[in-house]
Amino acid sequence: MAIHVDETNQTFHLQTDHTSYIFQVLAHGILGQVYYGKKIHVKPQYNELLKRELKTDTPAYSLDEPRFQIGDLKQEYSDTGTGDFRRPAYQVTQSNGSRITDFKYDHYEVVQGKQRLAGLPSTFDDTDDGAETLIVHLTDELIQLDLELNYTVFPHQDVIVRSANFKNHGVEPVALNAALSAQLDLPDKQYDLIQFAGTWARERHLVRTPLRSGIQAIDSVRTTSSPQQNPFMMLARPQTTDDRGEVFGFNLVYSGNFLDQVEVDQWNVSRVLVGINPAEFEWQLAPDKAFQTPEAVMSYTPDGMNQLSQQMAAFYGEHLVDVKYRRMERPILVNNWEATYFDFNDEKLLNIAKQAKKLGIEMFVLDDGWFGHRNDDHTSLGDWFVDPKKLPNGVGAFADEVHDLGLKFGLWFEPEMISMDSELYQKHPDWLIHVPKRRATPGRNQYVLDFSRPEVVDAIYAMMSKVIQDTKLDYIKWDMNRYITEMYSTALPADRQLEMPHRYILGVYNLYERLTKAYPDVLFESCASGGGRFDLGMMYYAPQAWTSDDTDAVERMKIQFGTSYGYPQAMMGAHVSAVPNEQTGRITPLETRANVAFYGAFGYELDISKMSDQEADEVKKQVAFYKQHRSLYQFGKLYRMDSPFDGDGNVMSWLVVDEQQAHAIATRYQVLNHPNAPYERLYLRGLDPDKQYRVNDSTETYYGDELMNAGIVIGSEFDDTAAVKNSADFSSRRFMIDAVQ
Repeated sequence: MAIHVDETNQTFHLQTDHTSYIFQVLAHGILGQVYYGKKIHVKPQYNELLKRELKTDTPAYSLDEPRFQIGDLKQEYSDTGTGDFRRPAYQVTQSNGSRITDFKYDHYEVVQGKQRLAGLPSTFDDTDDGAETLIVHLTDELIQLDLELNYTVFPHQDVIVRSANFKNHGVEPVALNAALSAQLDLPDKQYDLIQFAGTWARERHLVRTPLRSGIQAIDSVRTTSSPQQNPFMMLARPQTTDDRGEVFGFNLVYSGNFLDQVEVDQWNVSRVLVGINPAEFEWQLAPDKAFQTPEAVMSYTPDGMNQLSQQMAAFYGEHLVDVKYRRMERPILVNNWEATYFDFNDEKLLNIAKQAKKLGIEMFVLDDGWFGHRNDDHTSLGDWFVDPKKLPNGVGAFADEVHDLGLKFGLWFEPEMISMDSELYQKHPDWLIHVPKRRATPGRNQYVLDFSRPEVVDAIYAMMSKVIQDTKLDYIKWDMNRYITEMYSTALPADRQLEMPHRYILGVYNLYERLTKAYPDVLFESCASGGGRFDLGMMYYAPQAWTSDDTDAVERMKIQFGTSYGYPQAMMGAHVSAVPNEQTGRITPLETRANVAFYGAFGYELDISKMSDQEADEVKKQVAFYKQHRSLYQFGKLYRMDSPFDGDGNVMSWLVVDEQQAHAIATRYQVLNHPNAPYERLYLRGLDPDKQYRVNDSTETYYGDELMNAGIVIGSEFDDTAAVKNSADFSSRRFMIDAVQ
């Protein structure tokens, strides 16, 4: 049993295999946070953890109860304006203009399992994995507004999923000005905030900052989760590393404007808020209507950030991504974009596809430029029909030729976008997001469709469906190449314009839902100008995402390493591209480019038809090697060893190991070579200390504890790769570790 309720003391104790989460109903029906951390015994109440003292500068609940002070409480879901001056979890404006509410505990219910949310991506338990859901009901009797706080415990992955649902049973509408998904009040501030920041082509770099008094936040108001800040964050004790120490992880199952915030008050209580960003948000809640927040994922471990990443990765695989892709190996693909850009015809594309077949690649993806009259990035978005000048027999006929080669076929779409030079714009100029009589701001020479309008989603669905059926499509790369400006819908009244950012995301989810249900065999990969929408909301529909437009191996080390803290390898689209690299101009060995890209959904992003015989032979070997070890790379347990965010960032290493601890692959990358370098060691992780292993087919065997605690000397007999022998910059060294039978 995961949920324990003591009805006499109104104590709720949520237990996973290794953690406890406890809260209690306090005086006046207010929910108070008691404890979240390492698993402790269940008992009726925890009075010692609820002790408070009178604070002379803090408002009291009433004259009769001077010692009950809301601003001194650690709460579950806090309000505003009644004595707690910290940022609240929600705010409601009523018809008289008041923003004061008084939710009191009413009752609870416990439900076995976890159902999906309607209209939103969400977690689930389809395999009877022991999930239990607690629903706590609170009511503001004056305005007849109900609040449901939902907690689902996934015991075996040490995860708790939270959300809130507001239901208006009154006779007057109210406006939600804020509706966060989860709040957690921690009793001290001795944590580092770890966020994953960047920009286009430099996504999800690790940034670690000690908590301080006041507010620290990461957020987005771009109507995407954004490359600037990712909605995954951690709170770790200052001494916590990848291998040891306390750490909390928070992630949001949402793809739009978000807020992750930590506020440290005057008593060093740290309040965590996660959910839809209150900036640019409001929701008009009419009588008999409800508003469901997105889900927030929380996890804790005392055993370091590697353990946190692993338990969250296991959770996503079991309870978030489409069950079909839980363990399905992702195909190796070649994408034509950096090979041809807009300049292609069917002959040029078929040459690439034929070479792909020879090299063992499994899928050909036709990127941007196949539709409308698109010869540059100024035209045709929204016209999802083939350009006969490039594919005179149609995209369906071309897909048949690719399929006849024995390859899968994929296509690029950017469904949410529109060009002014398009048939769609000529027919429906009002579908473009803009403010009437004001300038519309272009981004990437394009504009955004109003997906808050059902008729827009219907039209795009119809066009995409026709192409999917015509091509018998296997894969879609769904791109989203700009943020939204002039956020306004001509279809919404004035008092609902602040609903548009959320309504837009709901429209995106609706299109995804319809397409994935109608075409369950199509693999979707999300993309947003690279990694601009790398979030769990997308992963619910598209189990992998293009990690970054930056395909330079050295830059990808940091991008993929940072991404790995919050997302598993199978979610990371990672390709080998040409050199000099398009984004950085850097020339790196083909071997290193592959050794970086292997840790993800692997592919190629270059013109393989123009390779030398030597390069083609190397690619063929890479493809064969990846196929042999694909399951381990995509679904193995990942351990980070040397971080590119530590020291001078010159070395990075990580390892994947199978469930039986019988087979592992470790890779060490060095950016610049050092002359007459000192001896260095690679300390492996995740092995069975009592098993014996061979390393790179060594004649000698080594116990797992030796490889983990004493390590491998770099430059030793194990290093027989060309990069090591040549002492090259941008080198990579791979170690195959196999248990002795």
